[in-house]
Formats: sequence, C-alpha cells, structure tokens
Amino acid sequence: MSYVLKTRAASATPGFGTAIARPRLDSIDLLRGLIMVIMALDHVRDYFSGDTMSPEKLSVTTPALFFTRWITHFCAPVFVFLAGTSAYLYGARGRTKRELSQFLWTRGLWLVVLELTVVNWAWHFDVSYPRISFMVIWALGISMIGLAALVHLPIGWITGIGVALIVGHNFLDSITFPPSDWRFVPWALFHDFPKRIALTEHTTVLFLYPIVPWVGVMAVGYVLGQLFQKPPDVRQRWLIRLGVGMVAGFVLLRLSNLYGDTAHWSVQPSAVFTVMSFLNCSKYPPSLLYLLMTLGPALLLLALLERRPQWRPGWLVIFGRVPLFYYLVHLYLIHLAAGLAALLFGRTGDAQWILGSHFNMNRPEGYGYPLWAVYLAWIIIVTLLYLPCRWFAGVKQRNRNPWLSYL
Repeated sequence: MSYVLKTRAASATPGFGTAIARPRLDSIDLLRGLIMVIMALDHVRDYFSGDTMSPEKLSVTTPALFFTRWITHFCAPVFVFLAGTSAYLYGARGRTKRELSQFLWTRGLWLVVLELTVVNWAWHFDVSYPRISFMVIWALGISMIGLAALVHLPIGWITGIGVALIVGHNFLDSITFPPSDWRFVPWALFHDFPKRIALTEHTTVLFLYPIVPWVGVMAVGYVLGQLFQKPPDVRQRWLIRLGVGMVAGFVLLRLSNLYGDTAHWSVQPSAVFTVMSFLNCSKYPPSLLYLLMTLGPALLLLALLERRPQWRPGWLVIFGRVPLFYYLVHLYLIHLAAGLAALLFGRTGDAQWILGSHFNMNRPEGYGYPLWAVYLAWIIIVTLLYLPCRWFAGVKQRNRNPWLSYL
C-alpha cells in the first residue's frame, strides 16, 4: 500500500491519527508471499491434475495427494488474517477511523466486483458465466466491508466480535434450509455449507466462502495489528504465546471430537491415514478447528521470521507486496499454461476444454498429469510470475497514486 503520512487528530484507538513513519514489515510481506506461492500449487493442481479429490475423501486419496491439498489450507485463513493486520497498520499511519473505514468499504466493494468479473473470467474464459463462484476474493471483499463498520468500535469490542464469530459459528451448523425456502440463499451467503444454485438454464451460482466466520478472521487480524506497534521482542513473545495457544487448543479440541468441526477424526488402518483423518478439518465453511490448525502455526512462523531476518528471501517479499496483482496474473497464467501444455502434447480435446469454458465441469475422461508434473508446472509458473511482480512492486514504490493501493 502507498502511505501518505499526515498529522491527524488522535482517535480513540492508540496509534491512529499520529503520523509516525515506519518501514514496511518484511515479515508480514514474506509470510503473505509464502502463502501466495503455496496457493499457486493448489490452482496448478486444479488445472493440471486429473484428480479433483478433496482431502476428506480418505478412501480414494493417497498421502501425497492429501498433503499437496492440505498444505494449501493455510492460504485463505492467513491471507484474510493478514489483510486485517495490514488494515490496522494502514490506519495507524496517520489516518482517521473515517478515512480507514472509507478505504476498507471501497476496496472491499472493488474486490467483490473483481471476483464476479475478472476472477470468474480467469477460471472459465467464458463471459457468458457458466458458473459464478463466490470464492476467496469475495471473502476478502465482504470481510473488508464488515471491518469498515467494526473499526468504529472500541478495540475490545472488535476483539470480542471477531473471537465470537470464529469460536461460536459452529453452533449454527445444524441450521439449514431447503432450496424452496426464501432463506436458502441468504443463509448460504451467511454461513451454510457450499451451495449450488441454478440461476438460469446455463448459469450456476456457487457459494464457497460464506460471510461468517471470515469477517471474524479479518477482525482478529486487525486487532493483532496492535502488536506491530510494540517493540520486536514484545511482539515476538505474544506471537509465540498466541500461536502455541491456538495449536494446543486445536489438538485438545480435536482429540475430544466434541465441538469445532462436523467431520470427526477416527483411527484408520495405518498411522499415516490416522494423522490424515486428524488433520482433515472442514474448509467450507471454515470450522473453528480448521482456523486453529492454520492460524496457530502461521503466528509461530511469523514470530520465527521476526527473529530470523536472514530467512527472508527477497522474491517472496516481492510477492507479498503485490498480492492482488499476483493473484490475478497467476490465474490467467495457469489457465493459459494448461491449455498450452495440452496443445504441446497433442491433446487437442483437452486444450479445447481448457481454453473454452466450463473449467472443472464435464472434465474429459482421462484428463490430467502425474503429481510430479503438477509440481514441475508449479515451479515454472511461480518463476515466471517473479519479473512482472517485481516490476509492479517497483511501480507502486515509485508512484504514490492512491489508486494503486487497490491493486
């Protein structure tokens, strides 16, 4: 983001309204960049692998496929969480609550528009909208709009609301409505499990990322932003305490099988599959255990990156500074690369499917490459993303146009 540091009248929350120049925190950019790279693996797997398995299907998966998918579970929670942290830091650099709120709701609305246009086009290459998906960019956008309202509250209220949404939302799991009920669509947007709705004869709407608890994740990330105004040693101690607490909470609650996830774990025929069952938490909607499992280790890694500045590869920091630009470019690049690979290997039918429309719908029989090829394609695509991302990071650094903060 571009920061114009001006002296403001102090607001109710410490750090707001005071123009204090601070360097960018490379640890946040690095963690976000790492998450972006891992996210690309999931999307490359979508396009290059013939196996569209979900991790919960232990009966048909393998450990390699399971953990290839499982590691990418960290992406959405950490991305939304760090967006909240960045929002706090954005406001703490000389902006009033009103200015921060305006930035959040306008950027959030912009992200929702991008999800329903540019992002959906990237997935399908079809402007006739065979499927309209509400996915991670939608979750970011709607969470920012929610945070735009929350920032006017005292920080204690924001903390309480964020924690309540994360911890308590699984009490709503038993509430569901049939498609004929008028509450079906709003409840799907708000909390329910993934829903497909036939909008027209040719268009399906898919709700993957409900509003709750993503607003809570961003709110808690916003509250965490306070730590980054404290001395590094204090910040690191708190990150470790919070991270250890969340990991311990996950293990204890998961062992009990009492609350926090609709999918219970069980002992499997082998130790590896038992571990897989234990880690197999629900992402749609994200359960309490899913969020503890991902955000806890992320906070510990953030503390480690704070303590080990030499562990900060510059190329990951670059990715972390231009996350939306990276996201948009990587979707189009992966989609085009999958089509090009099909043409190069003489798979004309596959190329027509990939470069036409209805991606992930009516997948051709026998489509896909082995897992090692998926990883190879991932490495090549991430490498190709570096130069355009470095260029755009340079543009943002040299140009203080506030519109660039929306990318």
